[in-house]
Amino acid sequence: MTGAVRTIFLGTGAFAVPILAALADQPAVNLLAVVTAPQRPGSRARPTDPPVAAWATEHGLSMLRPDRLRAPDAVAQVAELQPELLVLADYGQIVPSALLDLPTLGALNVHPSLLPRHRGATPIPNAILAGDAETGVTLMRMDAGLDSGPVVAQWRAALSGTETAPELEGELADLGARLLVATLPHWLAGEIEPEVQEERAATMTRPLRREDGRLDPSQTAAALERQVRAYQPWPGSFVETSAGRLTLWSARVGEARPKDVAVGTLLRAPDAGMALAAADAMLELDDVQPAGGRRMSAAELLRGRPALAGSSVIIAAP
Repeated sequence: MTGAVRTIFLGTGAFAVPILAALADQPAVNLLAVVTAPQRPGSRARPTDPPVAAWATEHGLSMLRPDRLRAPDAVAQVAELQPELLVLADYGQIVPSALLDLPTLGALNVHPSLLPRHRGATPIPNAILAGDAETGVTLMRMDAGLDSGPVVAQWRAALSGTETAPELEGELADLGARLLVATLPHWLAGEIEPEVQEERAATMTRPLRREDGRLDPSQTAAALERQVRAYQPWPGSFVETSAGRLTLWSARVGEARPKDVAVGTLLRAPDAGMALAAADAMLELDDVQPAGGRRMSAAELLRGRPALAGSSVIIAAP
């Protein structure tokens, strides 16, 4: 192909920013516009830009900001630019078939998982929650399904078992940007034949809800520790106590739960901090945040609220 490829980028969240930056820097690409989310009410009802919009504004890029990409006027706006290629990362809306079929070079999606594993809205927290030994990024050609299109390229990354969701998001965003840069010339030259995903291996994720953050002490301590890392910053991980909601920011798997300690009991830990009795072991709490308070060590919280030691968390009704 001769000449810079007429390209439109679709993205909204922080994961997409390094990918957009890498795409904008490619001489083979003529970046016509960035499609991103409109401003939303922020703190004190002040409008705030999502990360991609803020980056695009800073770098003087043209933007389209439809409420609904499926709306006929939004489709017409994109089509009017006559893109030859669409590149998407962390956009947050389904791209209609009318747009997927528009560019001659297709629509590419940078997805933070090893597709077909962890399709859908929350692949990063689900990789941590599942205790996966590895994850990665996939460059796929989009089709009408949800992350079901054929794989163009894929890079893998080992997991240490200590990552939080924000940390892993940053690592995978950088990896995705490098994957796009490495693969794009070969894609534009027609040198890559995408591989169909194996449907039998597919798993699906869904958007997280606030209630998903409630810790269930009847699970193993290892599962709870993974949840604490996976559900940052949203929906967070919390328990309800006699002193109100307690958010957990970091925790460790401790010793086996004593047989005479009921599941769900909060105890003073050997380091003078606090621990939660899980199904098999003690979950030692490091950083916590009481409702309406600041983030602090569990030991500091217990010094101010000693009655928590020996109490039980409140289990929500099913």
